[in-house]
Amino acid sequence: MTLDPLAVVTAFGLIFLAELPDKTMFASLAMGTRMRPLYVWFGTSTAFIVHVAIAVGAGSLLGLLPAMAVKLVSAALFAFGAFVLMRGGDDDDEDDQAGQRITRFWPSYTAAFTAVFVSEWGDLTQITTANLAATGGWLPTAIGSAAALMSVSALALLAGRFIAKRVPLKIVQRVGGLCMAGLAVWMLVEAFTV
Repeated sequence: MTLDPLAVVTAFGLIFLAELPDKTMFASLAMGTRMRPLYVWFGTSTAFIVHVAIAVGAGSLLGLLPAMAVKLVSAALFAFGAFVLMRGGDDDDEDDQAGQRITRFWPSYTAAFTAVFVSEWGDLTQITTANLAATGGWLPTAIGSAAALMSVSALALLAGRFIAKRVPLKIVQRVGGLCMAGLAVWMLVEAFTV
């Protein structure tokens, strides 16, 4: 099988633009302020690769998943993320704030993987990936889609790191927690209205 570069670029462009305003980008940004960004990126990237493989391999079956249950679990995970971000940071002591940061690989990786894996079920990018695979070939779609999703996550984490260097950690955590709480509410509204 030959790899069509145009199909890769098309998949990358469509998925990148669809994922930019997505909840996962904001979740990555928020997690990157509390955890090591590289570990978060590994977790989100692994979840994205799994989702791309599922979308490419069984695109039409994705619509059979119980959407309400997925959205409720996703809302719970975002609410938990909001709780984690909002619970700390009341003390102005820099050492205490540094101690609240999750620095180990597995907790960071697991939190990032789980948040993305659950929240991306039936997402626009997953459905688009499945549709592209059906029409444009599975390999270029898989490469372009995975690269786009991983790029958006990296972009969000870099933005989070940039913001964290210029704004006090307590404020970044509070804003991140509010964003995660907003995403939890959004998922609950989607679960009961869609």
